[in-house]
Amino acid sequence: MADSDRIPTNLRTLLILEVLGKQGHAMSATEINDQIGLPKQTVHRLCTTLEEEGFLTRAGNSKKYLPSRRLRDFGAGLMFSAHTHIARHQVLLDVASQVRETVNFVVPEETGMSYRDRVETDWPFRVQLPIGSNVPFHCTASGKTYMASLPPKARRAFVQAIALPELTHRTHTDADSLLTDLNQIAKQGYALDDEEFVDGMIAIAVPVLDSRGNFAAALAFHGPVQRFSIEQAIARKDILTKGAQRLTAALYS
Repeated sequence: MADSDRIPTNLRTLLILEVLGKQGHAMSATEINDQIGLPKQTVHRLCTTLEEEGFLTRAGNSKKYLPSRRLRDFGAGLMFSAHTHIARHQVLLDVASQVRETVNFVVPEETGMSYRDRVETDWPFRVQLPIGSNVPFHCTASGKTYMASLPPKARRAFVQAIALPELTHRTHTDADSLLTDLNQIAKQGYALDDEEFVDGMIAIAVPVLDSRGNFAAALAFHGPVQRFSIEQAIARKDILTKGAQRLTAALYS
């Protein structure tokens, strides 16, 4: 375990619960701390607090702790919420089997568009962008899908606020040029990345809407120009659109 000084205060309680949950038997504060390495008085104090708040209970009259009903209910809730992640991935698997390229579920964050889930193509030649990757807004199909979902005034303000670095010779580096593209995307309902992010890679994305019709994520697939073209990507657009509708029903209904 990392040096105790490096463990943030707000994570120490979670580490205690993690250790106890993994062992599956009653443990004393000292036994728990053998796997964490915090100051002894800190672990004893936190265990006492968790017991007082109903997350831990004593094993009989001993000094050893077990998860309480409150903690078990909490864990059960987390397990139940996992069904949405399973459903999401199943939709991605189905879309990937049809388009035969890498399919991504991407959400906007402060640092760019973040890959939250994906299904890799089984082709040996692929463009790899692992889960957790952040990519720019202005030159990716998913990023442009998000920007196009904004109201026109907010869309213009957003474009004027972000940097537009040139990543390939096709990247939009001019705000007006990008806004023209975004206006077209808003009308047609899908966005393209025509080698704007990476030379030799193209992509297409559609919005995934929440229950109120607001943008929640982008569903996209990408691949190398050696294997398919922009025209072929557009021809598979309806597969993405149907997949996005299934995601809305599974995740946001």
